[in-house]
Amino acid sequence: MASMTGTRTTTAADGWQEDPPVRRGFGLNGNGYGSLSRQFPSTPQGAQEARHAVVRQLGQWGFGPMADVSCAVALVVAELAANAVRHGSLPGREFAVRVDYEGAASRFRIEVSDARLGRTPEEAVLPPADQESGRGLFLVECLASRWGWEPRNPVGKTVWAEVAAPVRPGGP
Repeated sequence: MASMTGTRTTTAADGWQEDPPVRRGFGLNGNGYGSLSRQFPSTPQGAQEARHAVVRQLGQWGFGPMADVSCAVALVVAELAANAVRHGSLPGREFAVRVDYEGAASRFRIEVSDARLGRTPEEAVLPPADQESGRGLFLVECLASRWGWEPRNPVGKTVWAEVAAPVRPGGP
């Protein structure tokens, strides 16, 4: 079996030169794509666990916890997970988080799914300064290149956001 870390190119019998295999470091596939998908309890602690799990995964993909993009993705996950817990939970149901790193497209796609369709996200507006809550979607809109929501089959909804990502150093 050939090593995945070599830089040698091979020439086929017909003279066609093949590129060396792409290195698959940091849990990414050869195309620079990685995915995390997990479920969490619909509690404030579950939302916190989701954020921590995503930050750990970003580190494995080569984005340190203090990198701007890691902080942006962590904040988007935290806000969407908090909304799922506060507005989308049903007794006995968990919420799901999926984060895809699409290296070729230089973006992260974040999806948070909950069990309640009736409470859908509204337009992101900045609430009055004296209001203690209601800034989550405004923050998501500031950090994401785009965001939205869609019904989830068979029940609930998925709120998604896309965050621009720099090309990972030393990789695709």
